[in-house]
Amino acid sequence: MFGSIITLLIIGLAVGLIGVKIFKEYERGVVFRLGRLVSFRGPGLSFVIPVVEKMIRVDLRTVTMNVSPQDVITRDNVSVKVAAVLYFRVVDPNSAITQIENYLFGTSQLAQTTLRSVCGQAELDEILSQRERINARIQDIIDTQTDPWGIKVGLVAVKDIDLPQDMQRAMAKQAIAEREKRAKIIHAQGELQAAQRLSDAAEIMAKQPAAFHLRFLQALSQVAIEKNETIIVPVPTDLLVSILRQTTPA
Repeated sequence: MFGSIITLLIIGLAVGLIGVKIFKEYERGVVFRLGRLVSFRGPGLSFVIPVVEKMIRVDLRTVTMNVSPQDVITRDNVSVKVAAVLYFRVVDPNSAITQIENYLFGTSQLAQTTLRSVCGQAELDEILSQRERINARIQDIIDTQTDPWGIKVGLVAVKDIDLPQDMQRAMAKQAIAEREKRAKIIHAQGELQAAQRLSDAAEIMAKQPAAFHLRFLQALSQVAIEKNETIIVPVPTDLLVSILRQTTPA
């Protein structure tokens, strides 16, 4: 009799230990009783009745999912490979277990098809220059589609765009041509400004002969200093007369 009691106690203790579950802060346990959903439990200590109840753990932490490169034909008929990264988390453990067989696999497949669809509706320049808009569009679609599964999408980012080799060479040539174009424009603008200033200076000297004569003499003195030798420059008689008149006191 005493041995039977001990045996029952041991069996009861073993069953009790099997039914004790500890959930971490980021874990929840979805409990089914005789096949019917009861609720989710956690965090902390909880008890599941063996045989009668079944528990499935769900991680509530944000999941980082890499979306493998997808072959995409853009709206302007350019074939590219586009890869992305997806951040999401479970906000409703019950829906994540009861509404879809495998929410991780389902989210991955949905992300791949959405990435192909959105990028296929855009031109290559839009994908390259408007990534934020593309990311927001993909995120909005995935978030809406996974909402019944109890999933919240926090971020989607297109991270790699693999272009064909001929397209890469064409874009490199275009970039070089654009830089050369800007350099020529800057050079032409500099030449225009210099010509305008020379024109202004010539106009001023034409109105004031004394300024022209003074500039002429300054140029001669600078040449003489730099070369350190005698330089004979033919000077028109009318220019000498004009200089003498300007320099002789009245």
